[in-house]
Amino acid sequence: MVGTKPKDMVPSAAVKFFGAGTAACIADLVTFPLDTAKVRLQIQGEAVKTEGASTMKYRGVFGTITTMVRTEGPRSLYNGLVAGLQRQMSFASVRIGLYDSMKQFYTRGTESAGIITRLMAGCTTGAMAVAFAQPTDVVKVRFQAQVRLADGGRRYNGTLDAYRTIARDEGLRGLWKGCMPNITRNAIVNCAELVTYDMIKELILKYDLMTVNHTRLKKPVWHT
Repeated sequence: MVGTKPKDMVPSAAVKFFGAGTAACIADLVTFPLDTAKVRLQIQGEAVKTEGASTMKYRGVFGTITTMVRTEGPRSLYNGLVAGLQRQMSFASVRIGLYDSMKQFYTRGTESAGIITRLMAGCTTGAMAVAFAQPTDVVKVRFQAQVRLADGGRRYNGTLDAYRTIARDEGLRGLWKGCMPNITRNAIVNCAELVTYDMIKELILKYDLMTVNHTRLKKPVWHT
């Protein structure tokens, strides 16, 4: 029996797709309270004008989190989590998981990809991800922004109810509100993130900056 040399396995597009989405969901579970605090701070000025309040309810990130826990309970920090996970599974999967496939599409299957090709691939997957996942983003932000009413009720009773309510009251276009600014933002962000990562990884591999000493790890070959 002769030992065989292990081959480098290249992940398929499906593995990259679901791997990117799963990783993003795990990250979202950790950072979701910070995202909720960000949304509350962003809409606070509008809430003050609408409700006629004279003082700001939230001050700073940790002040916002503390206030929400005290007035609405700890669970309020995770309002919209289901929609947030749906967003990450659909958004990050396309944005990150399809980047290599899109890069190969622009290079027509060749291995060489210049900076322009990478930028095009990053812009494309960033824009595609937003166009596909925008309804989940709208519902997530609506849940994060809503405060429990005086009678204990809420505008949306659940994630699916939110999709239905928005589509019924505002039309299907309501689920894609803010889509164009979001596409522009994420196309730029995707280029900055993925293209930079892609080029740094290529340089690291090219100059053997982080290679494994296979001589030390080499297993003995047994003959029968």
